[in-house]
Order: sequence, then structure tokens, then C-alpha cells
Amino acid sequence: MKIAIVAGEVSGDILGARLIQALKQYYPEAQFEGIAGPEMQAQGCESLFEMDRLSVMGFSEVFGRLFELINIRKSLLKRWIKAPPDVFIGIDAPDFNIWLEKRLHAAAVPSVHYVSPSIWAWRQSRVKKFVGNLDLMLALFPLEVDFYQQHQVPASFVGHPLADEVPLECDAQQARQQLGLDQAPYTLAVLPGSRSGEIQRIGPDFLQALVTLHQRHPDWQLVTPLVNEKIAQQFKALHQQYASHIPIQWVKGQSREVMKAADQILMASGTAVLEGMLVGRPMVAAYRVAPITGWLIQRLGMIKSPYYTLPNNLANEYLVPELIQQVLTAEAVIEAVEAQFAESEEKKHYRLQRFKEIHHTLKRGASKQAAAALHQLLNKR
Repeated sequence: MKIAIVAGEVSGDILGARLIQALKQYYPEAQFEGIAGPEMQAQGCESLFEMDRLSVMGFSEVFGRLFELINIRKSLLKRWIKAPPDVFIGIDAPDFNIWLEKRLHAAAVPSVHYVSPSIWAWRQSRVKKFVGNLDLMLALFPLEVDFYQQHQVPASFVGHPLADEVPLECDAQQARQQLGLDQAPYTLAVLPGSRSGEIQRIGPDFLQALVTLHQRHPDWQLVTPLVNEKIAQQFKALHQQYASHIPIQWVKGQSREVMKAADQILMASGTAVLEGMLVGRPMVAAYRVAPITGWLIQRLGMIKSPYYTLPNNLANEYLVPELIQQVLTAEAVIEAVEAQFAESEEKKHYRLQRFKEIHHTLKRGASKQAAAALHQLLNKR
């Protein structure tokens, strides 16, 4: 049994590692190869290219590496047409993986996409790329299955692995003790993103906001987890430039533990916002893409959902403040954080209850569900 699998970023690497673990229960002798990060490689997946080469977002960002990405895809396709795997699994990275899935499917290689792209929210026309070109979509959220069924794309709701990993109740005091943080002060976690572009576009506004927030609340404990040394150096350099006198507790990795330790989170929008929801903390989410990317998205009317963040879309209500593109300013960050800090206990309780309801819905044993769906697909073949 040979399983080809491609992940394009850190979150996909984590999902892929859990999926490989679950698939080994069905296929203990299976060989895994493709594009993998450290988590998947630790589970025995051979990485044919560095995963970091795929970790780009937005039109202008991708364009800079277009020829490299095309060559990587062609190389993988040539390899797997010559020696076909028993199944191909594309994890997220839709603009890269859909191309492979279509061509491998046409070559009679069962093709599966794990983590639906948010086509129900924006660029809905992309669903056409899956029609007739995919054997199975493994969806993390229930609202996605209805959308795909309407377009005759086979899909299965498997739940979200993060919902399985995060307990329904998270102890802030225990997390602070584990991280060596002070127990008493109000703790604001600051997560500026995991990509260099995110740090550059979001970091200055976050740090300038922290200057004012620290002046108003000098007793607050500010904590920032940084995903790797490159990102740490970049954000610390911005800290020296914009807020050098503001004390920040730096933590190497452990972003989930930092979120657990927090009373409130200021963060870059993305998968981490879902994780913050599962941890059960109030959040302010922000994001800014490159100007040309933002202009194209707005100009072409690509956004179909009324919300940007997953918690808001899953709840179908505005639970997490969203500061997107030009709305993101230091002043807007200050206002959103302060408003959330001062809100009533009733509002805080309501948000927490809605977060828990969504958590229960997503907690299904996702990796096992996904592996079972793949096993069923392969048995049918």
C-alpha cells in the first residue's frame, strides 16, 4: 500500500500526521510519500520537497513562486503516473492540490481532498474544479457537506481534529503555571501569525496598539508565542522598532497553551481563531493581505459569506470582532480589545456557551472518521 499525500502548511502538517496515525490502523505496512512537514515526517512520511515552498497565500505572493510551484507539481504528477499510489490525499492547499487531484483521478488514482477550501464563503466558482474530478471530499465542518452535495461532489463530514484534542474546559491557571507565567495579572495573548508576510502586515498595528493598551493597563501580562526562530526574529525586530519599552513574555511555540493561559486573545485570523474558540477565550481577530490581493478580492466580489472567521461562520453570528484589511489599524485594535475587556458577564457567558456548542458538534474523532472514510472508499475500488 502506497499513499501519496501533500500538505502545504503547518496546520495541514498536523492534520496529515494525525491522519497517517489513523490510517496505520488499517494499513500498518503502508508507505507514505509526498510533501510533508516535521509532524508528518515523524510519522514516517517521506517528503519529496520542502513543505515551506508551498506556504504562500494570495495572488501576488503566489505569483513570485509560480514557476517553482508548477515545476514541483509536474514532478509529483510524473512520479505518480509512472508509479501510481493506491490513493492520493491533498490536504488543504487547494490551488496546488486540485490540479494534482484532477489529473490523478483521470489516471484512475483515487483522489481525496482533506479540508474543504472555504468555497462556500468566497470564490464559490471553484467548486466546479471538483465536479467529476474527485472521489471524496473530507469536510471538517457540517455546513460544507450540504454545499458539496448540491454540486454533486461526494463529501463526508468527519469533524475537526482540533476539537478532539482540545478539552471542553481549559484551566488558565494550570496553563500559566506550565508556561512559568504570573498567575494574578489579566493576561492578553498576542498571536501575530505564523507566516513572514502576516508578521510584516499585521505586526506593526498590533505593537502600536500594545503601547496604548500598556499605558492604560500597566498591570496586564502580555504573552506572545512564536512558531519558529525566523518568525521570532522578525517580530522581535518590529517590537524594537514600534514598542521597545513594552514588556512582552516570549514563548517558543506552544500557542495553544498560551491561548489557554490567556484571559483574552489578539490574533491573526486563520485556523488559530478556531483553536481560540475551542479553548474558550474571547478574541479579536485581524488580517491583512497584500494590497493587490485585497483589491482583487474586493473588485471581483469573491467574498460570499457575511463573516471572515470560522467561529462567526459556524455560529452564524458575530461572536469574534473582525478587523480586516483597511479596517485594521492600531486604533481599531485598541477599541476592539478594550470593548471586549469591558463587556458584561452576561455577554461573556453567552459567547462561551456558543463556543462550547460548536465544540461539541466538531468533536467526532476526526482523524479516525477520515481514515474510516478512506478505507471505505478503497474497499469500494
